[in-house]
Amino acid sequence: MKNRLRIDKTHTEIVPRSVIRRAMKFLKTSELEPPYLLMDKARVKSRARSIGKKIKNSTVFYAVKANSDVEVLKVINRMGLGFEIASEGELAVLASIGVEPERIITSNPIKSFRFLRAAAEYGLTYFAFDSKDEVRKLRDYLPGSNVYVRLVVPNEGSEWPLSKKFGVELDEAEELLLYAKKKGLNPIGLTFHVGSQCTNIYNWNSALDKAKILWDRMEKAGIRLTVLNIGGGYPIRYTKNVVDIQSIDRNISGLISEKFPKKTRVFIEPGRAVVGDAGIYVSRVAGKASRGDEDWLYIEVGVFNGLMESIGGIRYRYIVEGAKHTKKWTLTGPSCDSMDVIDRDVVLPEPEIGSLILILSSGAYTMSYASEFNGFAIPKTILI
Repeated sequence: MKNRLRIDKTHTEIVPRSVIRRAMKFLKTSELEPPYLLMDKARVKSRARSIGKKIKNSTVFYAVKANSDVEVLKVINRMGLGFEIASEGELAVLASIGVEPERIITSNPIKSFRFLRAAAEYGLTYFAFDSKDEVRKLRDYLPGSNVYVRLVVPNEGSEWPLSKKFGVELDEAEELLLYAKKKGLNPIGLTFHVGSQCTNIYNWNSALDKAKILWDRMEKAGIRLTVLNIGGGYPIRYTKNVVDIQSIDRNISGLISEKFPKKTRVFIEPGRAVVGDAGIYVSRVAGKASRGDEDWLYIEVGVFNGLMESIGGIRYRYIVEGAKHTKKWTLTGPSCDSMDVIDRDVVLPEPEIGSLILILSSGAYTMSYASEFNGFAIPKTILI
Protein backbone atom coordinates (compact mmCIF):
# COMPACT_ATOMS: atom_id res chain seq x y z
CA MET A 1 0.00 0.00 0.00
CA LYS A 2 1.42 3.37 -1.00
CA ASN A 3 0.21 5.28 2.06
CA ARG A 4 0.20 4.21 5.68
CA LEU A 5 -0.12 5.69 9.15
CA ARG A 6 3.37 7.02 9.69
CA ILE A 7 4.50 6.57 13.29
CA ASP A 8 7.91 7.76 14.43
CA LYS A 9 9.83 8.55 17.60
CA THR A 10 8.18 11.95 17.97
CA HIS A 11 4.84 10.20 18.48
CA THR A 12 5.99 7.64 21.05
CA GLU A 13 7.75 10.39 23.00
CA ILE A 14 4.36 12.07 23.45
CA VAL A 15 2.05 9.09 23.97
CA PRO A 16 3.13 5.67 25.30
CA ARG A 17 3.73 3.10 22.58
CA SER A 18 1.23 0.79 24.28
CA VAL A 19 -1.58 3.35 23.82
CA ILE A 20 -0.77 3.78 20.12
CA ARG A 21 -0.51 0.02 19.66
CA ARG A 22 -3.98 -0.60 21.15
CA ALA A 23 -5.43 2.16 18.99
CA MET A 24 -3.90 0.61 15.87
CA LYS A 25 -5.31 -2.78 16.79
CA PHE A 26 -8.77 -1.24 17.11
CA LEU A 27 -8.46 0.47 13.73
CA LYS A 28 -7.49 -2.80 12.04
CA THR A 29 -10.47 -4.72 13.42
CA SER A 30 -13.22 -2.08 13.53
CA GLU A 31 -15.48 -0.95 10.71
CA LEU A 32 -16.74 2.05 12.68
CA GLU A 33 -16.64 5.22 10.61
CA PRO A 34 -14.62 8.12 12.11
CA PRO A 35 -14.63 10.55 13.74
CA TYR A 36 -14.49 9.13 17.27
CA LEU A 37 -12.36 9.35 20.39
CA LEU A 38 -10.50 6.25 21.57
CA MET A 39 -9.76 6.11 25.31
CA ASP A 40 -7.19 3.64 26.65
CA LYS A 41 -8.52 2.18 29.93
CA ALA A 42 -5.13 0.94 31.11
CA ARG A 43 -3.59 4.38 30.68
CA VAL A 44 -6.44 6.07 32.57
CA LYS A 45 -5.94 3.67 35.47
CA SER A 46 -2.17 4.03 35.62
CA ARG A 47 -2.32 7.83 35.51
CA ALA A 48 -5.04 7.97 38.18
CA ARG A 49 -3.02 5.68 40.46
CA SER A 50 0.16 7.70 40.08
CA ILE A 51 -1.17 11.10 41.21
CA GLY A 52 -0.78 11.88 44.90
CA LYS A 53 1.11 8.69 45.75
CA LYS A 54 3.94 10.70 47.31
CA ILE A 55 1.71 13.20 49.15
CA LYS A 56 0.69 12.17 52.67
CA ASN A 57 -2.97 12.28 53.69
CA SER A 58 -4.00 13.05 50.12
CA THR A 59 -7.26 12.19 48.38
CA VAL A 60 -7.73 12.41 44.62
CA PHE A 61 -10.97 13.88 43.27
CA TYR A 62 -11.08 13.48 39.50
CA ALA A 63 -12.25 16.69 37.78
CA VAL A 64 -15.26 15.42 35.82
CA LYS A 65 -15.16 18.37 33.39
CA ALA A 66 -11.99 16.99 31.77
CA ASN A 67 -13.85 14.02 30.30
CA SER A 68 -17.36 13.26 31.51
CA ASP A 69 -18.05 10.18 29.38
CA VAL A 70 -19.95 7.75 31.59
CA GLU A 71 -17.74 4.77 30.69
CA VAL A 72 -14.61 6.72 31.61
CA LEU A 73 -16.24 7.71 34.89
CA LYS A 74 -17.09 4.06 35.59
CA VAL A 75 -13.43 3.11 35.24
CA ILE A 76 -12.41 5.81 37.73
CA ASN A 77 -15.30 4.98 40.06
CA ARG A 78 -14.25 1.32 40.26
CA MET A 79 -10.87 2.53 41.49
CA GLY A 80 -12.56 4.20 44.47
CA LEU A 81 -11.40 7.72 43.62
CA GLY A 82 -13.37 10.83 44.44
CA PHE A 83 -14.88 13.27 41.96
CA GLU A 84 -14.91 17.07 41.65
CA ILE A 85 -17.98 18.57 39.96
CA ALA A 86 -19.53 21.94 39.17
CA SER A 87 -23.09 21.32 38.02
CA GLU A 88 -26.27 19.32 38.42
CA GLY A 89 -25.51 17.62 35.09
CA GLU A 90 -22.20 16.26 36.34
CA LEU A 91 -23.86 15.21 39.59
CA ALA A 92 -26.58 13.36 37.67
CA VAL A 93 -24.01 11.30 35.76
CA LEU A 94 -22.23 10.34 38.98
CA ALA A 95 -25.54 9.50 40.64
CA SER A 96 -26.40 7.22 37.72
CA ILE A 97 -23.34 5.06 38.46
CA GLY A 98 -23.84 5.08 42.22
CA VAL A 99 -21.05 7.37 43.44
CA GLU A 100 -21.52 8.04 47.15
CA PRO A 101 -21.98 11.71 48.18
CA GLU A 102 -18.96 11.60 50.49
CA ARG A 103 -16.73 11.00 47.43
CA ILE A 104 -17.92 14.15 45.68
CA ILE A 105 -16.74 17.73 46.20
CA THR A 106 -17.40 20.91 44.25
CA SER A 107 -14.76 23.59 43.78
CA ASN A 108 -16.70 25.92 41.50
CA PRO A 109 -16.87 29.11 43.63
CA ILE A 110 -20.11 30.28 41.97
CA LYS A 111 -22.87 27.67 41.94
CA SER A 112 -26.25 27.78 40.23
CA PHE A 113 -29.38 27.57 42.35
CA ARG A 114 -30.46 24.42 40.56
CA PHE A 115 -27.14 22.80 41.42
CA LEU A 116 -27.39 23.85 45.06
CA ARG A 117 -30.80 22.21 45.32
CA ALA A 118 -29.52 19.02 43.69
CA ALA A 119 -26.42 18.99 45.91
CA ALA A 120 -28.52 19.35 49.04
CA GLU A 121 -30.83 16.56 47.97
CA TYR A 122 -27.93 14.22 47.16
CA GLY A 123 -26.07 14.98 50.40
CA LEU A 124 -22.93 16.79 49.23
CA THR A 125 -21.06 18.57 52.02
CA TYR A 126 -17.83 20.08 50.55
CA PHE A 127 -17.91 23.39 48.66
CA ALA A 128 -15.55 26.14 47.51
CA PHE A 129 -16.51 29.82 47.68
CA ASP A 130 -14.93 33.24 47.14
CA SER A 131 -17.64 35.78 47.96
CA LYS A 132 -20.11 36.75 50.67
CA ASP A 133 -22.98 36.19 48.27
CA GLU A 134 -21.93 32.56 47.91
CA VAL A 135 -21.75 32.19 51.69
CA ARG A 136 -25.34 33.37 51.93
CA LYS A 137 -26.44 30.98 49.18
CA LEU A 138 -24.75 28.04 50.94
CA ARG A 139 -26.28 29.09 54.26
CA ASP A 140 -29.73 29.07 52.70
CA TYR A 141 -29.44 25.81 50.73
CA LEU A 142 -26.78 23.80 52.59
CA PRO A 143 -26.52 25.07 56.20
CA GLY A 144 -23.59 23.67 58.15
CA SER A 145 -21.71 22.54 55.03
CA ASN A 146 -17.92 22.31 54.90
CA VAL A 147 -16.44 25.21 52.94
CA TYR A 148 -13.01 26.21 51.67
CA VAL A 149 -12.12 29.63 50.28
CA ARG A 150 -10.40 30.01 46.92
CA LEU A 151 -7.17 31.99 46.88
CA VAL A 152 -5.85 33.67 43.76
CA VAL A 153 -2.32 32.45 42.98
CA PRO A 154 0.22 32.97 40.16
CA ASN A 155 -0.51 31.10 36.91
CA GLU A 156 2.68 31.93 35.01
CA GLY A 157 3.82 28.98 32.93
CA SER A 158 0.33 27.52 32.65
CA GLU A 159 -1.01 27.11 29.13
CA TRP A 160 -4.59 27.61 30.33
CA PRO A 161 -4.53 30.26 33.13
CA LEU A 162 -7.38 30.25 35.65
CA SER A 163 -6.43 33.07 38.02
CA LYS A 164 -8.67 35.96 36.88
CA LYS A 165 -12.20 34.60 36.97
CA PHE A 166 -12.05 33.18 40.51
CA GLY A 167 -10.15 33.64 43.75
CA VAL A 168 -9.45 36.36 46.31
CA GLU A 169 -6.39 37.83 47.98
CA LEU A 170 -5.33 37.09 51.56
CA ASP A 171 -7.18 39.82 53.42
CA GLU A 172 -10.47 39.07 51.72
CA ALA A 173 -9.97 35.30 52.14
CA GLU A 174 -9.54 35.75 55.88
CA GLU A 175 -12.63 37.94 56.07
CA LEU A 176 -14.67 35.42 54.08
CA LEU A 177 -13.71 32.45 56.27
CA LEU A 178 -14.71 34.40 59.38
CA TYR A 179 -17.96 35.44 57.69
CA ALA A 180 -18.71 31.83 56.73
CA LYS A 181 -18.34 30.75 60.34
CA LYS A 182 -20.60 33.59 61.49
CA LYS A 183 -23.26 32.42 59.03
CA GLY A 184 -23.26 28.86 60.35
CA LEU A 185 -21.01 27.16 57.80
CA ASN A 186 -17.96 25.08 58.70
CA PRO A 187 -14.81 26.77 57.31
CA ILE A 188 -12.38 23.88 56.95
CA GLY A 189 -9.70 25.11 54.58
CA LEU A 190 -8.64 26.76 51.36
CA THR A 191 -8.11 25.95 47.72
CA PHE A 192 -6.20 27.35 44.76
CA HIS A 193 -5.43 26.48 41.15
CA VAL A 194 -2.00 27.02 39.56
CA GLY A 195 -3.55 26.90 36.07
CA SER A 196 -4.41 24.05 33.73
CA GLN A 197 -1.48 22.42 31.92
CA CYS A 198 0.99 24.01 34.35
CA THR A 199 4.54 23.58 33.07
CA ASN A 200 6.14 25.67 35.83
CA ILE A 201 6.70 23.53 38.92
CA TYR A 202 7.42 26.62 41.02
CA ASN A 203 3.81 27.79 40.72
CA TRP A 204 3.03 25.32 43.48
CA ASN A 205 5.78 26.86 45.64
CA SER A 206 4.27 30.34 45.34
CA ALA A 207 0.75 29.03 45.92
CA LEU A 208 1.70 27.07 49.03
CA ASP A 209 3.64 30.03 50.45
CA LYS A 210 0.49 32.11 50.14
CA ALA A 211 -1.69 29.34 51.54
CA LYS A 212 0.60 29.09 54.58
CA ILE A 213 0.13 32.79 55.36
CA LEU A 214 -3.66 32.39 55.35
CA TRP A 215 -3.46 29.16 57.36
CA ASP A 216 -1.50 30.91 60.12
CA ARG A 217 -3.76 33.96 60.10
CA MET A 218 -6.81 31.80 60.61
CA GLU A 219 -5.15 29.99 63.51
CA LYS A 220 -4.61 33.34 65.22
CA ALA A 221 -8.22 34.30 64.45
CA GLY A 222 -9.49 31.18 66.21
CA ILE A 223 -10.28 29.00 63.18
CA ARG A 224 -8.20 25.85 62.81
CA LEU A 225 -8.11 24.77 59.16
CA THR A 226 -7.73 21.10 58.25
CA VAL A 227 -8.10 20.86 54.45
CA LEU A 228 -5.61 22.07 51.84
CA ASN A 229 -7.10 21.67 48.36
CA ILE A 230 -4.29 22.12 45.82
CA GLY A 231 -6.57 21.84 42.76
CA GLY A 232 -5.22 20.40 39.53
CA GLY A 233 -2.79 21.67 36.93
CA TYR A 234 -0.65 18.57 36.38
CA PRO A 235 0.48 18.77 32.73
CA ILE A 236 0.64 16.16 29.97
CA ARG A 237 2.79 15.93 26.85
CA TYR A 238 1.26 17.45 23.72
CA THR A 239 4.18 18.43 21.48
CA LYS A 240 6.98 18.55 24.03
CA ASN A 241 8.13 17.04 27.31
CA VAL A 242 6.83 18.52 30.56
CA VAL A 243 7.62 18.09 34.25
CA ASP A 244 6.39 14.66 35.36
CA ILE A 245 3.80 13.80 38.01
CA GLN A 246 6.34 12.25 40.37
CA SER A 247 8.52 15.38 40.40
CA ILE A 248 5.52 17.61 41.04
CA ASP A 249 4.28 15.35 43.85
CA ARG A 250 7.71 15.21 45.51
CA ASN A 251 7.95 18.99 45.40
CA ILE A 252 4.45 19.47 46.80
CA SER A 253 4.94 16.81 49.48
CA GLY A 254 8.13 18.43 50.73
CA LEU A 255 6.55 21.87 50.88
CA ILE A 256 3.44 20.66 52.71
CA SER A 257 5.49 18.68 55.24
CA GLU A 258 7.60 21.77 55.88
CA LYS A 259 4.79 24.31 56.15
CA PHE A 260 1.59 22.62 57.36
CA PRO A 261 0.52 20.44 60.32
CA LYS A 262 1.13 16.69 59.97
CA LYS A 263 -2.54 15.77 59.88
CA THR A 264 -3.48 18.25 57.16
CA ARG A 265 -5.83 16.63 54.65
CA VAL A 266 -4.78 17.28 51.08
CA PHE A 267 -7.32 17.29 48.25
CA ILE A 268 -6.06 16.96 44.65
CA GLU A 269 -8.27 17.61 41.61
CA PRO A 270 -6.52 16.25 38.50
CA GLY A 271 -8.41 16.09 35.22
CA ARG A 272 -6.16 16.50 32.20
CA ALA A 273 -3.41 14.39 33.78
CA VAL A 274 -5.75 11.42 34.26
CA VAL A 275 -7.33 11.23 30.82
CA GLY A 276 -5.36 13.48 28.46
CA ASP A 277 -2.74 11.19 26.97
CA ALA A 278 -5.06 8.19 27.19
CA GLY A 279 -7.08 9.61 24.30
CA ILE A 280 -6.53 9.41 20.54
CA TYR A 281 -8.99 11.27 18.33
CA VAL A 282 -9.57 9.49 15.02
CA SER A 283 -10.71 11.48 12.00
CA ARG A 284 -10.44 11.57 8.22
CA VAL A 285 -9.11 14.11 5.77
CA ALA A 286 -12.09 15.72 4.08
CA GLY A 287 -10.35 18.15 1.73
CA LYS A 288 -7.19 20.01 0.62
CA ALA A 289 -6.66 23.40 -0.95
CA SER A 290 -3.92 25.89 -1.84
CA ARG A 291 -4.85 29.44 -0.95
CA GLY A 292 -2.19 32.05 -1.62
CA ASP A 293 0.98 30.79 0.01
CA GLU A 294 -0.86 28.42 2.37
CA ASP A 295 -1.77 24.76 1.96
CA TRP A 296 -4.99 23.97 3.79
CA LEU A 297 -5.91 20.55 5.15
CA TYR A 298 -9.55 20.04 6.14
CA ILE A 299 -10.42 17.23 8.55
CA GLU A 300 -13.75 16.00 9.93
CA VAL A 301 -13.22 17.32 13.45
CA GLY A 302 -12.47 20.86 14.46
CA VAL A 303 -12.69 23.60 17.02
CA PHE A 304 -16.43 23.23 17.52
CA ASN A 305 -16.77 19.45 17.81
CA GLY A 306 -13.86 18.62 20.07
CA LEU A 307 -10.73 20.72 19.59
CA MET A 308 -11.81 23.94 21.32
CA GLU A 309 -8.58 24.16 23.32
CA SER A 310 -6.62 24.71 20.11
CA ILE A 311 -7.88 28.30 20.00
CA GLY A 312 -6.48 28.83 23.51
CA GLY A 313 -2.97 27.69 22.68
CA ILE A 314 -3.00 23.90 23.03
CA ARG A 315 -1.12 22.22 20.16
CA TYR A 316 -1.40 18.55 19.28
CA ARG A 317 0.81 15.91 17.65
CA TYR A 318 -0.67 14.05 14.67
CA ILE A 319 -0.25 10.67 13.00
CA VAL A 320 -1.27 10.88 9.35
CA GLU A 321 -1.95 8.26 6.73
CA GLY A 322 0.09 9.70 3.89
CA ALA A 323 3.07 9.63 1.55
CA LYS A 324 6.67 10.04 2.70
CA HIS A 325 7.14 13.67 1.68
CA THR A 326 5.86 16.34 4.06
CA LYS A 327 4.43 19.83 3.72
CA LYS A 328 3.44 22.69 5.99
CA TRP A 329 -0.30 22.85 6.48
CA THR A 330 -2.95 25.05 7.96
CA LEU A 331 -5.08 22.43 9.68
CA THR A 332 -8.77 23.20 9.89
CA GLY A 333 -12.08 21.64 10.85
CA PRO A 334 -15.19 20.93 8.77
CA SER A 335 -17.48 23.82 9.77
CA CYS A 336 -18.30 26.93 7.74
CA ASP A 337 -16.77 29.20 10.40
CA SER A 338 -13.39 30.82 9.68
CA MET A 339 -12.56 30.53 13.39
CA ASP A 340 -12.43 26.75 12.95
CA VAL A 341 -8.62 26.58 12.57
CA ILE A 342 -6.85 23.92 14.64
CA ASP A 343 -3.18 24.57 13.84
CA ARG A 344 -0.91 26.53 11.51
CA ASP A 345 2.45 25.70 9.93
CA VAL A 346 2.14 22.09 11.06
CA VAL A 347 4.41 19.72 9.14
CA LEU A 348 2.59 16.56 8.05
CA PRO A 349 2.85 13.89 5.34
CA GLU A 350 0.81 14.59 2.20
CA PRO A 351 -2.46 12.66 2.69
CA GLU A 352 -5.07 11.63 0.17
CA ILE A 353 -8.71 12.63 0.61
CA GLY A 354 -10.27 10.09 2.96
CA SER A 355 -6.98 9.28 4.71
CA LEU A 356 -6.97 8.78 8.47
CA ILE A 357 -5.50 11.35 10.84
CA LEU A 358 -4.97 10.55 14.52
CA ILE A 359 -4.77 13.34 17.09
CA LEU A 360 -2.66 12.34 20.09
CA SER A 361 -3.17 13.39 23.72
CA SER A 362 -6.77 14.32 23.00
CA GLY A 363 -8.53 12.62 25.91
CA ALA A 364 -9.11 15.79 27.94
CA TYR A 365 -11.34 18.76 27.19
CA THR A 366 -12.35 17.51 23.76
CA MET A 367 -15.74 15.84 24.09
CA SER A 368 -16.49 18.02 27.14
CA TYR A 369 -16.29 21.11 24.93
CA ALA A 370 -17.83 19.55 21.82
CA SER A 371 -21.03 20.94 20.35
CA GLU A 372 -23.19 20.21 17.32
CA PHE A 373 -22.46 23.56 15.70
CA ASN A 374 -23.26 23.58 11.99
CA GLY A 375 -25.04 20.23 12.41
CA PHE A 376 -21.89 18.16 12.90
CA ALA A 377 -22.51 15.40 15.46
CA ILE A 378 -20.46 15.07 18.62
CA PRO A 379 -18.16 12.09 18.02
CA LYS A 380 -18.53 8.95 20.11
CA THR A 381 -16.10 8.00 22.86
CA ILE A 382 -14.93 4.37 22.75
CA LEU A 383 -12.94 2.64 25.49
CA ILE A 384 -10.21 0.25 24.37
